Amino acid sequence: MKYMMLIYGDENAWTQSELEDCYEESLQLVEQLRASGHYLSSAPLHSVTTATSIQVRDGKKIVTDGPFAETREQLGGYYLIDAENLDEAIAIAERIPAAGKGTVEIRPIVALPGLPLEK
Repeated sequence: MKYMMLIYGDENAWTQSELEDCYEESLQLVEQLRASGHYLSSAPLHSVTTATSIQVRDGKKIVTDGPFAETREQLGGYYLIDAENLDEAIAIAERIPAAGKGTVEIRPIVALPGLPLEK
């Protein structure tokens, strides 16, 4: 089963050095997940200050600078993995370096017929 792991945290909680260490540890985790056949995709996101939100209401587009909601934690990145079950996904999520300062939300991917997904 495919799981999306959404990484949330306070962008201001990281020093530059901590962020660089987190990226390095994340790259190591990606290599481990790739070797074990769990890895599908991952990426950190730029700061929430670069976000643009789009809504369509009554056929009209509404474009807003910034994230959808003001919260104390922001979406900072993701991993897309293939795991046997939720327990295996949780075991992988706890290895994500950013889990030490933030939250990793694990959600199964809905398999829609006809929707092309790589492995």
